[in-house]
Parts: sequence; C-alpha cells; structure tokens
Amino acid sequence: MKKLTCLIVDDEELARNLVENYINRVPHLEVVGKCAAPLEAMQVLQEKSVDMMFLDIQMPGLTGIEFLKTLSQKTLVIFTTAYKEYALAGFDLDVVDYLLKPFRFERFLQAVNKAGKLLKKESNQITPVGSVSKIEKEEKERAYILVKSDFKVFRIFYKNIIYIESRKEYVTFHTSDGRTLSLGSLKKLQQELPTEHFMRIHKSFIVNIKKVSALEGNMVHIGVEKLPIGTSYRAEVLQRLF
Repeated sequence: MKKLTCLIVDDEELARNLVENYINRVPHLEVVGKCAAPLEAMQVLQEKSVDMMFLDIQMPGLTGIEFLKTLSQKTLVIFTTAYKEYALAGFDLDVVDYLLKPFRFERFLQAVNKAGKLLKKESNQITPVGSVSKIEKEEKERAYILVKSDFKVFRIFYKNIIYIESRKEYVTFHTSDGRTLSLGSLKKLQQELPTEHFMRIHKSFIVNIKKVSALEGNMVHIGVEKLPIGTSYRAEVLQRLF
C-alpha cells in the first residue's frame, strides 16, 4: 500500500511532535517535513509531493488561513488549533477537518480516514462511459447497516437512522420507521458507521449529524428528542456541529 505523505506546520514544538507521534503510529502515513513557520512549509511543498498537511492557524508572521489562501497546488489540509472560532473559516476554505487542541489519537484517526477517503475518491473519478466507478459501488454498499433483531436480519439505511441509544448490552436504533433493538455496543458501531454521517455525543448516544437541529445548553435537539452531550464529547460536538 502506498504511503500518504504528510507535512506538519506548527510554531509549537510540542504540537509538532505530538502530530508526528500520531502519524508514526499509522502504517500508511509518512512524515516528509516538520515546519515551524508557513514559509518553511512553502519550501517543502515546492520540493516534495505532499498528500496531507496538518496546519496550525495562529502562527507569527503568517497565519495558517493566510498561508492556505496562497497555495495553488492541491493538498488536503487538516487544521490543528486551540481556537474553535476559526472553524467556519476552515470549512469555507474546504479543509478536510478541524482538530481542536488538545485532540486524542482517536479523533486524529477520524480526520485521517476522512482525508484518505477523499484521496481515494479523487483517484477513482476517471471512469469509462457506461461503467460504474469503484467508489460509487462502495458508497452503495455503505448505504446501510445490517442489524440482527428478533431472529431476523434488518437492513437499516443510514439516512433513516435518527440516533442510536445504548442500553447495557443492547443498542436501540431510533429510525424514521420506528425502533429496532439489537445485541451490541456503541463502541463497535462507532467503528462501523461512516464518521462523515454519524458521531458519538455521549457514552449512551450516537447521532446522525444531519438530523441534529439545535443546541440547548448541554443538550442537542434531534427529531422530537433532546439528548445530553457527554462532558468528554462536548468540544467535538461544538466543533463539528455548531
């Protein structure tokens, strides 16, 4: 498997080292440069092929946002910052993801997987006339999850799931068609469900991102329900949804 090349741009040495450590834990990623300033990164980009760039925002001289606006080549960018107020600017610049410091390895992997899917999609865009691309087939295959319940196997489409609730050793799928109870855990489902559509907001709840309509204190409105946000999940919920 071809390794994806990564460039780290952050004026804080500890932050650079943390991202490098995370990258080194993923077999298909490779660090090709660590830079303390955007101008250093510009030199690396001119000399090397970079698939993915982890870019801080608040840096002296030139901010990450200003630097990104100067780039002409296509490089997937993941913002790494301690300031959540820049999230909107990041999405306006079409960045892959927005990691709010301090972020865990699990959250880092979500961003990397999202970038990997985008790279894979780009490599499959050229398709012969009349044929179906590999990525289109994969998207169709990922359109639903198979759930065992009441001695049957149900095909539950992602678009119909409102939220999933944990009840000890069981999980309940709350959908537009009703409820389905199945033996399982949210931890396992979190690994199976596409992260671009679903996220965990509490130890007992996974929600369909598109179904969330509002934030009220420490609760989210989803469908006709109000679900609590866990303390350890709040920063990510605010970052991704609000």
